[in-house]
Amino acid sequence: MRFPIVPTDPGVTRQVLSDHPDLMVVAFRFTEGASGKLHNHVHVQATYVESGRFRFTLGDEVREFGPGDSFVIPSMLVHGCTCLEAGVLVDSFTPRRDDFL
Repeated sequence: MRFPIVPTDPGVTRQVLSDHPDLMVVAFRFTEGASGKLHNHVHVQATYVESGRFRFTLGDEVREFGPGDSFVIPSMLVHGCTCLEAGVLVDSFTPRRDDFL
C-alpha cells in the first residue's frame, strides 16, 4: 500500500511509509527554513536524518543533526526542529500514530 504525501506545516510534508498497530515509519520532507512546531506525544519516537541539516529542541537541550545521525525521543518530551538545509527525516513511532492515518 502506498500512502499519500500530506502537507503539514509550511514547507513540510509527511508520508507514512509503513504501519502496524505497534509501529509506524514516516518520512518528513522539509524545505530550508521550515519548522516542525514544538509538541509532545505519548509515542516513543526514533528519528533518522536521511538528508539535510536540522536544529532540534529536545526538552531543554538544543542540538544539530545531519545525514546519518539518529536519536530517540522519549514519550511526552517536548520537541521540535528547524530545517537548516533542505532534507528528509525518517521517524519511527511506537505505538503507531493513528492521527497520521
